[in-house]
Formats: sequence, structure tokens, C-alpha cells
Amino acid sequence: MTQYIIRRLLQMIPITLGILTLIFSLIHLIPGDPAVQIAGEGARPQDIENVRKALGLDQPLWKQYVTYLKNLAKGDLGRSFRTGESVAEEIKVRYPATMQLAFGAMLVALLVAFPLGVISAIYRNSWIDNLARFFALIGVSMPSFWFGPLLIIAFAINREWFPVSGREEGLRSLVLPSVTMGLALAAILTRMIRVSLAEELNQLYVTTAIAKGVTRAKAIFSHALKNALIPVITVLALQFGSLLTGAIITEQIFSWPGLGRLLISSITSRDYPQVQASILVIALTYIMVNFISDLLYGVADPRIKLE
Repeated sequence: MTQYIIRRLLQMIPITLGILTLIFSLIHLIPGDPAVQIAGEGARPQDIENVRKALGLDQPLWKQYVTYLKNLAKGDLGRSFRTGESVAEEIKVRYPATMQLAFGAMLVALLVAFPLGVISAIYRNSWIDNLARFFALIGVSMPSFWFGPLLIIAFAINREWFPVSGREEGLRSLVLPSVTMGLALAAILTRMIRVSLAEELNQLYVTTAIAKGVTRAKAIFSHALKNALIPVITVLALQFGSLLTGAIITEQIFSWPGLGRLLISSITSRDYPQVQASILVIALTYIMVNFISDLLYGVADPRIKLE
């Protein structure tokens, strides 16, 4: 296990370097000049050039890239072109809000998907199964930019059960954005759990366990469900990345002060250091989640050897 962890951590180095290179290259392909944004549209060419020199944008791209990597190796993510503040400090404030929203959505998805998926697999082709599959279809089909405002109208404006936007009211503020993101994931997980568990229930070891006197409930929850978790863990890890990127839209809808809103405003203002750092943090989070999911395979199924 230790060798596997070390090897996977070493593999993350070239992956991270590739991500850094891709982010740096793409950000400079975005139309617009940060110097013009800062100096103003009516600024003199000389003023714009002075701003460009002050930001280091007058240097060749390869030199800017090398400087960026050197600073990053020192733990320096740079300073925002827009505010002049430390990029790392801004991310430190915004990142917990985004992670809170992602985990809230994950919790909603698990609370909905596991009961529905298990019941649907046990009672295949029944009215319960048909209802669960209908829910999954509806959940996948509803975009967050439509479903979010619908929840706001229904539960924040008409009923006043939850705040319309912001994060000031704690868990009450978290409910609507978490449901907005979580139900779409719940629909995907419901279908995955149903298919995976239904396949396991058809295996001979389940029939053998019941024939030996094990109750059907124990055969399902102690044996079949545990083995059915492997593909579910994979989907959860992959969808976590979708939660982080999907949070960008949801944060805009609910004015949630997370990394997504920061990223959108930074792209609009051509704030290169802030955009690069924000995308890097999201990408590294995604990599770590997939790494943790690989370790969980061995927990869910001891037959899997991590080598």
C-alpha cells in the first residue's frame, strides 16, 4: 500500500505540470488585454504599455511561463491584477465555501440515490422501479440554471423557508444550492446503483448465501451491496469534478461566495494570476479525489489489490 501511494503521488507531478502548462497557454489565448482592462479603454498607449511592463506582460510568453513556475515552486501564486491582493489569500477565503457546497450536494445525492437505487434493484420492473427510473430521467434532464431559479421562486420567494442568496444564514443558505446540484447527481447514482446491485443479486454467491439460511436482507446489504459499490465509487469520484465545475453556475445563481464566482469575475477582468490559481486548485482537488477513490476500492472489496 505504501509503495502504491508513493508511486501515485509521483505520477501526480507530470500530471500537475501538464495542467499548469495547459492553463497558462489557454489563458493567454483569451481575447483581451489585462493592461487595457486596468488602464481603461480611453487610456493613452504609453499608459497601457507602462501597465503591461508593471505586470510583466511585456516579456515573451516562455519567460512569463518560467517565472510563473519558479514562483509556484516557492508557493507564491502571485497577486491579482484586479485588486493587487494575494491570490492565495483570496482562494483561502473562497475555497471552503465551494467545498461546502460540493459536499452538501454529495450528501443530498447519497441520501436520495441509495434508497431509490437499492429499492429499484430489489423490486425490478415494479411500479417502484418505474418511478425511480422516471425520477432519474427527470433529474438528468433538468439543468441547474433552470432548476435553481425554480427552487428560489418556490421555497425562498413564495414560502420564505430559505434565503434567496448568500451564505450568511449557515445551513439554511446551503439547502437550496445543494439540492440544485445534488438532485442531478442523485439521478445518475440511482441508475448506477440499480444496475450494479441488480447485477450482483443475480450472482450465484447471493443465491448460495440464501440457500444456506442467510436472510435475503442480510444477503443484499452485507454481501451484494458491498460488491456493488465499486462502480458507484468510480462514478462518485468522476462526478465530484462535475460538482466543482457545476458549482460555478450554481454559485452565480445563488450568489454563493465560492471559487466559481471568483473564477467567473477573474476571467471577465482578464485577471491571469487569479484564473490560473483557481483552475489549478480545482484540478488538484479533482486529482486528489480520484486518488482517494482508488484507495477506497480496496476498502470496499478486499479482493482488489493496489499495485
